[in-house]
Amino acid sequence: MNILVVLEDNNGAIHRMSLEAIVAAQKISSKLKSEITVLAMGRNAEALALEASKYELNEILKINSSSLYSYSSDGYATAIEQIILEQDFKYVFFGHTYQVRDYVPKISAKLMRPFLADNIKMSISSGSIEFTKQTFNAKLLADIQTSDSGLYLVSFQSASFSSDNLKPGYSKIKKIDITIDETQIKNTYDEPFQESAGGVDLTSADIIVSVGRGIGEADNISIAKDLALALGGQLSSSRPVVDAGWLSPDHQVGSSGQSVSPKLYLALGISGAIQHVVGMKGSKNIVAINKDPEAPIFEIANYGIVGDIFEIVPKLIESLK
Repeated sequence: MNILVVLEDNNGAIHRMSLEAIVAAQKISSKLKSEITVLAMGRNAEALALEASKYELNEILKINSSSLYSYSSDGYATAIEQIILEQDFKYVFFGHTYQVRDYVPKISAKLMRPFLADNIKMSISSGSIEFTKQTFNAKLLADIQTSDSGLYLVSFQSASFSSDNLKPGYSKIKKIDITIDETQIKNTYDEPFQESAGGVDLTSADIIVSVGRGIGEADNISIAKDLALALGGQLSSSRPVVDAGWLSPDHQVGSSGQSVSPKLYLALGISGAIQHVVGMKGSKNIVAINKDPEAPIFEIANYGIVGDIFEIVPKLIESLK
C-alpha cells in the first residue's frame, strides 16, 4: 500500500496542514508497512523538498516545471494526475486548505476516483482504513470505509493530527520532469492574499487569548488584550464577538474563521459551541474560564475555572507581570 502526500507551499516552507498529512501517512506506515512518497512542486519546490528530507519517508519527488511557478488549479491538477498515473498509489493525502479545495476536485473528476474531503480522524484495523468526517454543521460524524481496490484522494481538517508527532529521518530527493500543455491551463490567479499590516495571523501563534460573548461588551475586551500582552500571545474571539463588531473578522476562530493549534489557548467567557470548537480543538493545552459550570467548553478543556473573568484575569495579569 503506497501513499502520496502532496505538499503545499507556505512562503517557502511546508504548510502546517501538509505536515499533519505526513503524520497521518506515517501512522498508516507504522501499522501497515506502507511506503510514503511526498510531492514538492511550485516555485519553492527545492525548499519544500529539503525540509521534507528530514522526516521518515521513502521518497521525495520534486517536479521541475516552470509552468507550476504560479498556482493554477488546472496546472496543479494536471501535474498530480501525471504522477498518480505513473505510480501505484492507494491513497493521496492533502491538508484541507483553500487551495486543495480548488484543484483536487478536478483530479477526482479526471480520474473518476472519490475525494474524501475534510476528515477529522482515521482508524486502522485488520488492514483496512476508516475515515471520519463531520456532517450537518459538525452535529454528526460519518465514518467512511474504503475498499481494497482503487485510489482514494483524502484531505484532513486542520489539527486532525499534530505535527509534533512527525517522525524524523532522512529521505532522498528525486528530481522529475513532467510535460504540461500550457494551452490546457484555462484559469489565472492573482498573487496569494496577504493580511494587511494590522491583520492577524493566528495560525502561527503559540499562545492565544480568546474572548466570547461572556466578555459582555466591547470596552471589556481591553482586559483580554492586556492578558495576551502579558503572555506574549495573540487575541482572538468566537463569532458572536465579531458579529457584534467588537473585533474585526480576522480575529475569529471557528468553522467560519481561522483554525488554530497553539501551545496554549485561553478561552474567556466562551461557551464552547461546536462551530468554535472545530477551529481550536487542536490546541495543545486549553484553559477555560466561565461562570457557567455546565458550559460545553469544559468538556474539552485541560484546565477549567468556574468563576468571573473580571475577578480572575486582573489577578492573573498582576501575577504574570
